Amino acid sequence: MQSYTIGQAARLLGVSPDTARRWADAGRVATHRDESGRRLIDGRDLAAFSVELAQDGHDEEETSYTSARNAFPGIVTSVKLGDVAAQVEIQAGPHRLVSLLTREAVEELGLEVGMQATARVKSTSVHIDRI
Repeated sequence: MQSYTIGQAARLLGVSPDTARRWADAGRVATHRDESGRRLIDGRDLAAFSVELAQDGHDEEETSYTSARNAFPGIVTSVKLGDVAAQVEIQAGPHRLVSLLTREAVEELGLEVGMQATARVKSTSVHIDRI
């Protein structure tokens, strides 16, 4: 499972590293240390926390989140596989994006909850790039 540094988590959540650090210090999101002593957040924990933040509408800092070239970097929060089709949800800061794509595409990208990914929006389609 992929883990994220406090800085990476902050970028994915659309907040400052100081805010992410305060949340970790307060126990709002679990962290662990790697072999070099850096604090990391498990991808699944970060995915769950990002959904919780979006549902709470809680925003300690006013940040403007824009899509540069319609790209929304975020974290995969849900993957639902059907026989042929799949549904992937990404939380990109305060934005929740849902993409319907083929099961084959999801499997080729190896998408799973907790992974970093970028949703690209063109018209009414959402395309997902694995990072």
